[in-house]
Amino acid sequence: MANVPDTSTTLLRDVAGSADNPRWSEFVARYRPMMEAFMRERFPSLEADDIIQETLVALCRVLPSYRYAPDEKGHFHNYLTGILRNKALRVLRNRERDEALRADYVDGSNLRGSGTLAASGRAVALRPPPDFTEDQSYRESLFELALRQFLADGSVADRTKRIFERTALNGESPEAVAAAFKMTRHAVDQAKSRAMDRLRKLVKALEDVTAP
Repeated sequence: MANVPDTSTTLLRDVAGSADNPRWSEFVARYRPMMEAFMRERFPSLEADDIIQETLVALCRVLPSYRYAPDEKGHFHNYLTGILRNKALRVLRNRERDEALRADYVDGSNLRGSGTLAASGRAVALRPPPDFTEDQSYRESLFELALRQFLADGSVADRTKRIFERTALNGESPEAVAAAFKMTRHAVDQAKSRAMDRLRKLVKALEDVTAP
């Protein structure tokens, strides 16, 4: 990683005072090479510029309450790369989730040519648009939108959402999730099945809305 810059308490104080402070350009010039090197070493597959920008935006929000106390909280460069790392990991998790969903819905282990998605041993119909073979992106977008609606639906129990996320999105085994929630395997399967049934209805509703 690039040389770690010396911490200037006056610089931190000035940029913490205002997001418009002219010393932000000095701050970026001082710390950006370190952040770029961190991204190249730890997360070479990610777009560094976007994540660094998100990190700087987040830093604007937290710096006013940040207190530089290296003996108690560690050095500032570790604090900064900690934010950067969390932002990068979040991007990776979202990318893995999206890839898993596409694999499951388009041509993964759960999806079959009949247009069904297996949930708890029960086939749940997810009717694709008639021209799916010519327009896979439409189907992927439709399912992604339905998923977002499902996760934002206040009528769905939070535990059902969490079970669905852990089993269907994160790929955890039903047994592990059952142990985490102190439930039976059957109860986990039922929760996942309810989630898939809700998704099926959301996809159907979106198809009806978007149909020509």
